Formats: sequence, structure tokens, C-alpha cells
Amino acid sequence: MPDIPIEFISEEVEFTLKDVDKVKNWIAQVIAEHQLIIDNITYIFCSDEYLYNINQTYLNHDTYTDIITFDNSDEEDTIESDIFISIDRVKENASQLNIPFQDELHRVIIHGVLHLIGYDDKDESSKAIMRQKENDYLSLRDFS
Repeated sequence: MPDIPIEFISEEVEFTLKDVDKVKNWIAQVIAEHQLIIDNITYIFCSDEYLYNINQTYLNHDTYTDIITFDNSDEEDTIESDIFISIDRVKENASQLNIPFQDELHRVIIHGVLHLIGYDDKDESSKAIMRQKENDYLSLRDFS
């Protein structure tokens, strides 16, 4: 199988993603279902403060968040992106929701992909659709 152009790096946190190849295959499957091509996706796992600074600097938002997705694509059918994920925020959300960290991390990972595919979460209706898509794609994971 050809190498999938998805990479995972860390900034300001010690974090290593489990099941990297399975996660890459899962992401690629979701993107392929939408007839899109992955040029490159870089996931940057970082601290709350690191992502907060990005949120302030690039989006003028004065809030903490779990994910920021930058769509760097030049072509409509191609995905190129940097996706920043706060490991601190994912851990806290998983704890508050009383779910496993891996499940919340995978939800956030696929949430970024859904933004790149064209889904948004700007109002209650689109948030509900986004959540349903997250659930649909989380059920497709095969990490056995």
C-alpha cells in the first residue's frame, strides 16, 4: 500500500499517537468516500497554551479550544491542511464526558477532517449534522 501523506507531530507536549497506521487508513477512508485526494495533512498535537496562542494570533479568538483546522488546499478536490489539537483540552473533555481519551481524540481528529470535507459547526443545526457524521465515522474505526 502506498504511503498515506498524513503525519503526526508534537509541539510543547510529550505525546505519541497510538495505532498510527490504522488512524491514517481510517482518515484516508473517510476522505476517499468524498472523492477527495490527500495532498498532505499534518496533525500537530500541542498544549492548551500553544493552541490558545494560535487562536489569538491567526483567528483573533480569545478562547481555548480543542482543535483548529487550517485548510491550505489550492485545488477543490485536494486536501492539504495543518490541524492543531490540544492534548490538554482533549484529556479534559474526555474526563468531563466520562469517555476514554482515545475515543475523544479520534472524535477530534475526524472533526478536523470533516471541516476539510466541507462540514461546519457554526449553528445548532450544522453542529448536530457534524456530531452525527463524527459518530458515523467513529463507528467505522477498525483498530482491533
